[in-house]
Amino acid sequence: MSRLTAENVTLAYDQRVIAENLSVAIPDHSFTVIVGPNACGKSTLLRALSRMLRPTAGSVLLDGSAISSLPAKKVARTLGLLPQSSIAPDGITVSDLVARGRYPHQGLLRQWSADDERIVEESMAATGVGELAERYVDELSGGQRQRVWIAMALAQQTPLLLLDEPTTYLDIQHQIEVLDLCAELHEEQGRTLVAVLHDLNHAARYASHLIAMKNGAIIAEGAPSEIVTAELVERVFGLGCQVIDDPETGTPLVIPAARKPRRATADDPVDGSDGSDGGAERGAGGGPARRAAATTAVS
Repeated sequence: MSRLTAENVTLAYDQRVIAENLSVAIPDHSFTVIVGPNACGKSTLLRALSRMLRPTAGSVLLDGSAISSLPAKKVARTLGLLPQSSIAPDGITVSDLVARGRYPHQGLLRQWSADDERIVEESMAATGVGELAERYVDELSGGQRQRVWIAMALAQQTPLLLLDEPTTYLDIQHQIEVLDLCAELHEEQGRTLVAVLHDLNHAARYASHLIAMKNGAIIAEGAPSEIVTAELVERVFGLGCQVIDDPETGTPLVIPAARKPRRATADDPVDGSDGSDGGAERGAGGGPARRAAATTAVS
């Protein structure tokens, strides 16, 4: 039995229904990634799984019990969440914010300990923010703040960790570092991770279980190598493509179809007649040379 499931849930914001009769079971000890086009319901599903959004029908179950019926601290010791956008209190330092991840483990009989201090330091080191420990969060860049929030989620040390677009605001190097860290948590510590990602190639490379959504429904789920096909990408994203083996990992790699060149018309200027260096400009700028060399990530 999966520790985290949704059974026939209807998810809505006020009267606007996002998904109806939606069921999903997150495989234990998996790195599950949810993908799909904008406004398909993937972040809404994650919010429901984390108890941030209560279904108008159906139930989300954590360890067999309705998650809405469980005490908040019990849920927080089992399930961690990195939301899509987070706001830090004014005047809080990085180390103090990361330390808040230890709050669910505190109580009348258990106060702050050396173990808590060690876990906070390890979480900051793992996300590369250790040197920022005494800086104020509100003076950091967007990418630095995102890594601090991830450090706080790690400090919570829950067996289940939900992340809504964890690579937002990060440059490509830090995107890969964060996803590598997620893979380590999954592979080496056995944690169950559920993430929403926009980049389909990142999802196919890192996920052990992939869920593809469209219009509030699950279109396909399973191992990326089994479900990521050109037909699925066309159906879910409306994008023509080829799917090949990633030369680094052997996982599916989506190559979007090239834009077809516009057919010349009688009104188009002849090369050089508009004052430009026609042929040289095409090769150096946006013509076929650029299209042949470009590789575009699918998101």
